[in-house]
Amino acid sequence: MDSGARVAAHYRGERALAEALVRGRDGSVALSADLSDPRAAASLFARAVEALGGVDLLVNNAGVALESPLDRSTDEWVRAWETTMAVNLAASGILARDAVRHFGSHGGGRIVFIASRAAFRGDTPEYLAYAASKGGMVALSRSIARGCGSQGVKSFVIAPGFTRTEMADDFIARYGEDYAMKDVALDRMTEPRDIAPLVVFLASGLADHCTGTSIDVNAASYVR
Repeated sequence: MDSGARVAAHYRGERALAEALVRGRDGSVALSADLSDPRAAASLFARAVEALGGVDLLVNNAGVALESPLDRSTDEWVRAWETTMAVNLAASGILARDAVRHFGSHGGGRIVFIASRAAFRGDTPEYLAYAASKGGMVALSRSIARGCGSQGVKSFVIAPGFTRTEMADDFIARYGEDYAMKDVALDRMTEPRDIAPLVVFLASGLADHCTGTSIDVNAASYVR
């Protein structure tokens, strides 16, 4: 938004934070949706188009990381798997599909998927679903880049490592911050402010010939 963009900021439960984010930003709005529900995901993009008058960029950033040890009951494990896939992958796919269709009739656009280093190096057994969902996001982005470029659609992946967000709190609470930091080559954990400028750069059009790429932002905790 500091770059002059009008933004539709999605939230599930943190209404006050989302509304504070867009307050005073002319034309920007906060939109609620529970992305574990495919119907909600399907309506979110249309609501953003209606609110903004059109969309040029989709950032698929919503995600969950549910701890699910292998010794849980099958029912519990499957519930965690299905919720993770619904939010991280199915919702991303639904929103991306709608974005591609919209971009194709509005002169093109860009999609940025916020995946994870887990998509490439894997994760712990408790987070198999998380790693699998992020791997799916990478394949989704690459398929869009290869298959929809003729429609003016560009697609990118940003793959962070541990990032100091609410989603990482459960892991840090279980394993400790020292464990989360043990592979990091820098002196602090990655923060959202380390990722946001890259999203803005990809949205700018200055990196369009990088469509299909995946960019690591993990403080050298995983180097490919």
